[in-house]
Amino acid sequence: MGLPMAGMAAAPASPPTILVVGDSLSAEYGLARGAGWVSLLEKRLAERDIAATVVNASISGDTTAGGRARLAPLLAKSRPDVVVIELGGNDALRGLPLAGTEDNLIAMVKAAQAIKAKVLLVGIQVPPNYGGDYMQKFSGVYETVAKKTGSAVTPFLLRGIADVPDAEANFQPDRIHPLASAHPRMLENVWPALAPLLKR
Repeated sequence: MGLPMAGMAAAPASPPTILVVGDSLSAEYGLARGAGWVSLLEKRLAERDIAATVVNASISGDTTAGGRARLAPLLAKSRPDVVVIELGGNDALRGLPLAGTEDNLIAMVKAAQAIKAKVLLVGIQVPPNYGGDYMQKFSGVYETVAKKTGSAVTPFLLRGIADVPDAEANFQPDRIHPLASAHPRMLENVWPALAPLLKR
């Protein structure tokens, strides 16, 4: 077998795969198909001629424990280059211990990193009626996990949507799930941290 010729061009890298593991905020709950921020991400990538495949494995109602339990087969099937983890909101709604949420997120990040995937944590915040102390501790979980694992983080998916005057106008009648009109802003919140991870 001969040696490679000097100057021979390397084989082009295959397009990266982005795996999104989230809950109803990423699963287009209550929206027309194609209106959610993950679908808008696919459209943005296409418009900017960024070759990438997006696999949306989000399930409405999922918790960090649920995401942790189903992550291994998702990683094995899609072999992602980037994993976006948008989970935790349902942990808070169910009053689950913060320590468990943090532990589950760390386990998910490490599982993704074990196959050389880059990870983006997408955080959520709970409403003020949960109490200021709990609200602060919960929002801090994402930054803590990011520091412990060296992953990227978007602190608050609903920034500019849930934390503005007349925020109710941005939500469906359940006051939990954003309207389709809010999803472009959700993408804008995620994009600055996600875009650098797509570079080889």
